[in-house]
Amino acid sequence: MIRPAEIHKIVKEYSSFRIGVLGSHSALEIMDGAKDEGLQTVVICQKGRDAPYRRFQRIADEIIVVDKFQDMASAKMQKLFNDTNTIIIPHRALTAYLGYDVIENKFKVPIFGNRSLFQAEERSFSKNQYHLLEKSKVRFPRLFRDPKKIDRPAIVKVQEKTRKMERAFFTVSSYEDYKQKSEERIRKGIIRREDLKKASIEELVLGTYMNFNYFHTPISEQVDFIGIERRLQTNLYDFNSLPAKQQMDIDVDIQNIEVGHTPASIRESLLEKVIEIGDKFVAGVRRIYPPGIIGPFSLQSVITKDLELVVYDVSLRVPGNPIVATTSPYTKYQYGETFGVGRRIAMELKRAYELGRLDKVLT
Repeated sequence: MIRPAEIHKIVKEYSSFRIGVLGSHSALEIMDGAKDEGLQTVVICQKGRDAPYRRFQRIADEIIVVDKFQDMASAKMQKLFNDTNTIIIPHRALTAYLGYDVIENKFKVPIFGNRSLFQAEERSFSKNQYHLLEKSKVRFPRLFRDPKKIDRPAIVKVQEKTRKMERAFFTVSSYEDYKQKSEERIRKGIIRREDLKKASIEELVLGTYMNFNYFHTPISEQVDFIGIERRLQTNLYDFNSLPAKQQMDIDVDIQNIEVGHTPASIRESLLEKVIEIGDKFVAGVRRIYPPGIIGPFSLQSVITKDLELVVYDVSLRVPGNPIVATTSPYTKYQYGETFGVGRRIAMELKRAYELGRLDKVLT
């Protein structure tokens, strides 16, 4: 594990700083917020995947093209980042392409975030998101650790065989249903049997799905509620839009492949519950993974017919929801301006730098 003292020694040599990000997932959102705050940016792109960053010319001050994303962790690149006072902002693609071992043990570049916490997103990890939710006393779906005990509608969350960033979710209603559907997906090459053994099986909680986005660091005065969005998914979204008769006539595998986002808001009388679960989660994570959450996080939730909030997924880095930057009334209530996660990160980094407390928000 990279010791905090190693990173803090590097940061002490920074006479200024710029924002660095891997060119995927949330890079545009992160750099847009940095530019709004007058910060310099650099994006690291895999060859052939740099078009968006060249097209939106305001976003990136420097574009570095590498043969593959993993090259971002090379000794040469790490030296470049540290020599140019770069702070890396983590998102899902960073953890997927570099891997947790590299991030935790080999990537000696300042990261805005708690690098020891990212792996808790993985349901196969020991102190995972279920553990965090339980210790934070935030409700989450009932888990079926033994598929033979499935006695109600449930959702199986398993990694896809070929696309490591995607999960091949499927719904089941019994053990027999589970066996039939899982064997079918193994036969079609959608999932692997060894990954199925590590899959999570959750009670399928019915309600309205909303992703609640928050922000907090050790120097924050409170847990900020940034905004709400919902995911657009294929082919689940397309299938659900068909009339029931047509759904019955179509034999197609349903998958939850995220392709976009749409904004949402919540009735004011429910805001207290949204704020409460954010505060409880921050307090719980701080006890288990000190110094706790550094930066943005998302509690992807279901609001049931009884108006209970049930968290079914957690993001412990930039969630990837650029729509919030232009649609959230909640940042306007707090700050007088509508903005998203990218700008909130830049605001906090500037404040930490001015207070001489960058060591509190970087690991």
